[in-house]
Amino acid sequence: MTSTTPRVIPAPASSPASGIQPWTTRTWLLLLVVCIVIALDGLDVSMVGVALPAIGTELSLETGTLQWMVSAYVLGYGSLLLLGGRLADLLGRRRILLIALAVFAAASLAGGLVSDPAIVIASRFVKGIAAAFTAPAAFSLITTNFAEGPSRNRAISIFTTFAASGFSLGLIVGGLMTSLSWRWTFLFSVPFAVTALVLGLFFIPRDRVAKTGGHDVWGALTLAVGMLTLVYTVVSAPDVGWSSAQTIIGLVAAAVVLAAFAMIELRVRHPLIRFGILREGFVARANISAIALFGSYVSFQFILTIYLQSVLGWPPLSMALALLPAGLVVVATAPFADRLIDRFGSRLLITVALGALSLGYLLFLRVGTDPLYVVDILPSVLLLGAGFALGFPAIQERATAGISNDEQGLAAGLVQSSSQVGAALVLAVTTALIAGGEHTADAGAAQMLDAFRPGLVLSTAVALAGFAVALAPVRRGARRR
Repeated sequence: MTSTTPRVIPAPASSPASGIQPWTTRTWLLLLVVCIVIALDGLDVSMVGVALPAIGTELSLETGTLQWMVSAYVLGYGSLLLLGGRLADLLGRRRILLIALAVFAAASLAGGLVSDPAIVIASRFVKGIAAAFTAPAAFSLITTNFAEGPSRNRAISIFTTFAASGFSLGLIVGGLMTSLSWRWTFLFSVPFAVTALVLGLFFIPRDRVAKTGGHDVWGALTLAVGMLTLVYTVVSAPDVGWSSAQTIIGLVAAAVVLAAFAMIELRVRHPLIRFGILREGFVARANISAIALFGSYVSFQFILTIYLQSVLGWPPLSMALALLPAGLVVVATAPFADRLIDRFGSRLLITVALGALSLGYLLFLRVGTDPLYVVDILPSVLLLGAGFALGFPAIQERATAGISNDEQGLAAGLVQSSSQVGAALVLAVTTALIAGGEHTADAGAAQMLDAFRPGLVLSTAVALAGFAVALAPVRRGARRR
């Protein structure tokens, strides 16, 4: 395997009181840069989700086309995350992060200024590609500059607080921005991305390009093409039909290309993905948990946003305020995630988190066409906030614990790829279920709710499946590792 040699910021040594000595100013500024980066990734997904009805009205887009505002982002993100993580390990985390961050800022600016739906969707796709490189690079900067143990757990806790808070508070910011114009949900990220880029030039330690190890060009190419084909086919299936020739050919083509990728990885000297990493620690379980968390949550948010605004007529700001408690729970709980992980272990936190999400979805299934917020919606909102606050950092820690430095980018990219691809696939199936119902612009609230209910059931089922996996006994060999 390859190895990069970053200029490691001295990790705080242990102290009798807290186990961590105070960090230097430079340490905090490095952490600030990567926290801004990961918060922007989360903000971008949830902000645009809130703005979907406004975008559809101004650009005259149907619900099926609106899905691409979300799917284009996760399509670029999920299909290239593993490549992004591997290139960060090989070419240097600093270089990859700064270049991708500049692309992210440019695409955000372009998406907020144009009116052509195709260009807007294309800008979302480009932003997803950029995020596929910034996210694993940012996380691997944490895991390679902070010693494993209390110091790294504290840094990961702060990092994931920004990530989870960005995703949750993006709903609130999205409501505020959409009340001005949906374009501000695109433009909002630009000044923060530029700020992180400037700070990164000064405070991210320089690292060297790996002198050994290949870049596995054919592996990267087949993985990207295979994932793009798979996600594109599943996302397009609701429009062209699951039994159509296009869908069948697309699924077969994706399977063939991904099989070719697997064969390449088993034979190439320096593989893009070492499949054995799935047997190390709890990597496989963590990735399944990530699929359950993000797959259920993104699909639920898509349905909730369209239903509350388009069917019940709630303005964006009212919907944002209704979801504010979830963001507050995340902000209040996530900073203590490292202490909770140290005390209770990541497995218990993941189990509790997926259980809370499942219960929240189950409670929401009883919502009718004239919901009472405090009784019908607020309990689910609070449970979703608690589930995300506990589950997100615990999954990240569990996915990378015990992994060597030269594969931290791969492990980080793998779990984030699982999150995004899981979100894309579950959202695509959710959209197909919704499209199967009979609902038109003239349909009443009850008819629309009936059409959305199968999608809500799917989100619940995905979360329950993840909860069941989290409860399953752990093999002794994995526990020892």
